[in-house]
Amino acid sequence: MSTLASTLIRWPNRRPRAFLLVAAALWWGLYQSLIPASEALVAALPLDRQSRLGSALQFFFYDTPKVLLLLTGVVFVMGMVNSHFTPERTRALLAGRTEGVAHVMAAALGIVTPFCSCSAVPLFIGFVQAGVPLGVTLSFLISAPMVNEVALALLLGLFGWKIAALYLGLGLSVAIVAGWIIGRLKMEAHLEDWVRDMPKMSAGYEAADTTLADRVQVGLAAVREIVGKVWPYILAGIAIGAGIHGWVPQDFMASFMGKDAWWSVPLAVLIGVPMYTNAAGVIPIVQALLAKGAALGTVLAFMMSVIALSLPELIILRKVLKVRLIATFVAVVAGGILLVGFVFNAVL
Repeated sequence: MSTLASTLIRWPNRRPRAFLLVAAALWWGLYQSLIPASEALVAALPLDRQSRLGSALQFFFYDTPKVLLLLTGVVFVMGMVNSHFTPERTRALLAGRTEGVAHVMAAALGIVTPFCSCSAVPLFIGFVQAGVPLGVTLSFLISAPMVNEVALALLLGLFGWKIAALYLGLGLSVAIVAGWIIGRLKMEAHLEDWVRDMPKMSAGYEAADTTLADRVQVGLAAVREIVGKVWPYILAGIAIGAGIHGWVPQDFMASFMGKDAWWSVPLAVLIGVPMYTNAAGVIPIVQALLAKGAALGTVLAFMMSVIALSLPELIILRKVLKVRLIATFVAVVAGGILLVGFVFNAVL
């Protein structure tokens, strides 16, 4: 092994703070270069950027490294956090609480985490490792992408605080009730074996026993373990989402999203599930659909299905959940989203 390679391998142990600063700067630089790099790649190809294929490729070239960067960053940080806090501390957050309060706390935590559905999966794994009940972890996993500051700011700016508050209340209700129902079904056996078998921290572990270098090594190990398992699912999911992004026109969707027909809300959910984006990415679509006369409840059901039940998310979840649990998750969450759509269409 060369001297340079040996130095790089030992760097996180010898100078962990310097390693973290350089890694963060490199991560940020790569993230900021995603848009110009993806546009340059498409521009270099012999096709029209505005064509369906050009749009799909730009989506794929941008979102693939974006999701992988986000996933890597989240997994690394959560690996360090998990090395610092014992399972007992994590459970202590919910200790002495009723089951209902635990679900509310998990859902509320999801609101303030700026992660897309794909990035929330490592946090879900961390919850399971910490011994948090499955239903509570799913309350978090649902609310993290679905109820967030971007969606709330959009609704506040377009429709006022009453509509934003209604969305917040209904979105939290979906996350809390869905997690509670799945928790009542006792489906822990339907986690994938490798997730259930992941080692738990020993009861006697304390944060004082580890140095910063130790926590960095745990974070790097978490990246190798988790990202190494899910990256093929990410590529497959984004490829599917890019195809839908490039070939499904907004006019077609808007024509089916009025509130006169009862089936518009279920259809909007079915259309939204195959897509992939986060709340920020779906805002232009939501605005365009509303401008073309689509009903607010129908559009919100579409938006919630895109960011809470997207096909890429389900593909990634398949790595950690067995089919029966995924089917239950989809059925319960979809039921809640349908309720939100119907309520909005009825009251507005």
